[in-house]
Amino acid sequence: MRKDGALLPAVMLLSGVLAVQWWVVLPPAWFCIVCGALALLLLRLGRYGRALAWCLFGIAWACWRGSTAMDARLPRDREGQDFHLVGRVVDLPQARADATGFVFRVEQASFGDTPVSLRGRVRVSWYNGAPDIPPCSRWQLTVRLKRPRGLINPGGTDSERSALERNIVAVGYVRDGAGNAPLGLPGFCIDGVRQAISRGIASRVRDPHDAALLQAFSVGDTRGLSQHDWEVARANGIPHLIAISGFHVGVAAIFGVWLARLLYWLRPTLGLRLPRVQAQAALAFAVAGIYSALAGFGLPTVRTLLMIGIVALAKCSRRYSGGPQTLALALMAVLVVDPLSVLAAGFWLSFIGVAFLMVCMTTRGKGWRGFLHELSAGQLVMTLSLLPLTMWFFGESSLVGALSNLIAVPFVSFVIVPVTLVGMILLGVCPPLAQPVLWCAAWLAHAQWWLLEQMARWPGAHWYLPEVRWWSLVLATLGALWLFSPRGMPMRWLGGVLFLPLLLPTRDVPKAGEFQLWTLDVGQGLSMVVRTTHHALVYDAGARYPSDFDLGEAAVLPSLHALGIKKLDLLVASHADNDHAGGIPAVAAAFPDAERISGEPERIPIAMGPCIPGTAWEWDGVTLRVLPSGKDGAKANDRSCTLLVEGRGGRALLTGDITSAVEPVVAAAIPEGPPLVLAVPHHGSRTSSSRAFIQATSPALALVSAGWRNRFHHPNAAVMQRYDEAGVPWLNTAVVGAIQVDVPADGPPRVALTWRPRQSRYWRE
Repeated sequence: MRKDGALLPAVMLLSGVLAVQWWVVLPPAWFCIVCGALALLLLRLGRYGRALAWCLFGIAWACWRGSTAMDARLPRDREGQDFHLVGRVVDLPQARADATGFVFRVEQASFGDTPVSLRGRVRVSWYNGAPDIPPCSRWQLTVRLKRPRGLINPGGTDSERSALERNIVAVGYVRDGAGNAPLGLPGFCIDGVRQAISRGIASRVRDPHDAALLQAFSVGDTRGLSQHDWEVARANGIPHLIAISGFHVGVAAIFGVWLARLLYWLRPTLGLRLPRVQAQAALAFAVAGIYSALAGFGLPTVRTLLMIGIVALAKCSRRYSGGPQTLALALMAVLVVDPLSVLAAGFWLSFIGVAFLMVCMTTRGKGWRGFLHELSAGQLVMTLSLLPLTMWFFGESSLVGALSNLIAVPFVSFVIVPVTLVGMILLGVCPPLAQPVLWCAAWLAHAQWWLLEQMARWPGAHWYLPEVRWWSLVLATLGALWLFSPRGMPMRWLGGVLFLPLLLPTRDVPKAGEFQLWTLDVGQGLSMVVRTTHHALVYDAGARYPSDFDLGEAAVLPSLHALGIKKLDLLVASHADNDHAGGIPAVAAAFPDAERISGEPERIPIAMGPCIPGTAWEWDGVTLRVLPSGKDGAKANDRSCTLLVEGRGGRALLTGDITSAVEPVVAAAIPEGPPLVLAVPHHGSRTSSSRAFIQATSPALALVSAGWRNRFHHPNAAVMQRYDEAGVPWLNTAVVGAIQVDVPADGPPRVALTWRPRQSRYWRE
């Protein structure tokens, strides 16, 4: 094969696989068979025919793999039912304050006494005092299951796509009962080794945070890292370093080369039996493979391991293998093994980052100066070239990332990780000697992390942009390629101009007298955003759970950033119930200058002013006014701060969790005016939305915020029938995701976007 012989097939295979991921519906099986047959026929038609054959093969393979993965999911008519499962725990279980979470590979499944064809991975939570769950252990469990389904918001993560990529066929929780029992002790498995190493580190390092860092560096165990730790990592652009990066696998391979050299130095006669070059290649691949297994075979480590394997094979067979050829073969191997890996952000960041380094770092000086130049220039290339992709996947980037990586990458990879690896080896060989080595590694990690925490406070550490459009992503990526092209490329500085579309503001900012109303998808809770030309408010912010999962941080803040809202004027917690106010502190911390009010300020964990009826704000021709609701001493729901937003062409009534007891008071305070959009009280509970209230408010549109298949059965069917009988159209975030309603100055309110249909893909529930 030519030096670049794998490049075109790799690109065409990737194009075919990627094209399928944009489809809304996957074609039938016969389509996959036809594409595969055409690919075989085209293999005989020269280089370009073979390239097209690879593209068709990618389409056929991705269609078949996607179809089988979707068919493996729990049937829709079985959702919410209890199943008896027998299987094995995979990866490392996560023990939290409220539950233990783990991934369970199902071997047998039954519904009652009837066997069910359910195979694959199930993400399980065990509440109410879960027992110790060792990795690789086999269990029989009674689990209530449903299909994977996530929250769909602007700027939010796509957990349904992640579930498909990770082969998660269902999610659920363990039901209490005597039938939940272990089926024998686990035997040897790599996850058990990872757990043992992780516990060995924790028992020998005094500071739990230092131990958590070493656990992440050594075996990819990130369970001990807090949300704050990940914020520091994102602010410095180093999440790839925390849980064993591909670069660390390369360091492990170098360790294997040194080990081979040591063996040949101690026993020179080994060269008579096996040439040293081949031995070095084989041992480098073996050490890298062991380290990748300890990392849990994450995508960056697999990519690096494949590249090392290709180089090792070339060395053993005495064949040439250049960098681009090696990367292309690794790409093809990953896609052939698992075409759904293109759904992971790590796939693109890993392969495109390495490709940019190969294209842009074509020359290197000699000696230590050349190494330092390559190291510093490489960090700049990686930071800027991956910035568009980082913004696309995560909605934020770090402007200090180049400097942070310049410091962290060599120190972590060449100092902390090698010392930690020595400590890991000593844990198995001579445990008493492991403690001083791990202390040294912990001290180094502590010093490194202290510096990163200081840099995380620098301006630009968290840089947010409005939602990145696909065409601006393409332009910025091409701009990075042009900007960092080798010498000889004319006007390279113009590549920076192609980054400018990333900075373009959103085009649908309301005009004077208009406003936008967003009902965010926060599951069983509420969060709404009102935006005028120059102002914005957040009304409630979803829940915060004992596991530290905070919807204010996970859903509300990413949505605000994606919508281009840089300043928040008013933050309202309708009342103090967790599903409304749990995320309020996170939003308040991100926007400390916002005015804060609540119907129950005394129960909110941060300082908030009271909602005083009659209080009003005038924003860009739009009036916001607090309406009377429940008095002090009333039930928490009836103390919800009720807000009326009035524009020239329409109004919106934000009701929190008020019940029918105070609905007459609220309705009486609403003057005659243009059409009204109603946030359905209390998620559509049967204690709210009386017929009198619906008739008095006469909404043009009703919006329900509820969780999919929630345990309260919100919205209540009888309640929504009242809206239907009154001729009021309604939408539910559980069904359509986040909802955008535009209230123009010269017309009635209209639904502009529903987020789940807007982002329709074949994996979307």
